[in-house]
Amino acid sequence: MDYFEDLAVGDTDSFGSYEVTEAEVVEFAERYDPQPFHTDPEAAAASPFGGLVASGWHTAAMTMRVLVDGALSEMATRGAAGVDELRWRQPVRPGQTLSVEVEVAGKRDWDDETGLAEVAITTLADGDTALTMTGLVLVSRRS
Repeated sequence: MDYFEDLAVGDTDSFGSYEVTEAEVVEFAERYDPQPFHTDPEAAAASPFGGLVASGWHTAAMTMRVLVDGALSEMATRGAAGVDELRWRQPVRPGQTLSVEVEVAGKRDWDDETGLAEVAITTLADGDTALTMTGLVLVSRRS
């Protein structure tokens, strides 16, 4: 288990392999972001995207899944204080595979039991940058 003291500014890691499926793209969008370029392949083909694309919020959710599986499950996290500078750099399409790269960009005290790690997160879709954000991760200190 990694604690706040174990993290160093400049630490990097990469992980994950998440296959984006058309069914999941449509299901998420129908429930949370029902725009035609997320829900209807025919309408999406006529859109500026030229085909079905995942909602940006779905991309963020898939990123979170990869983060939990690849890093956060091994860290003494206590949640998050938020996300800064979330950007969708390019659309994510069904059939692509997502992976994530992280870098500890900063650290600061939060309280006596917790530190805050600023983590630069990049989500790659088939190797190309699809999403960037800075996670403000609360991490337990060693007791």
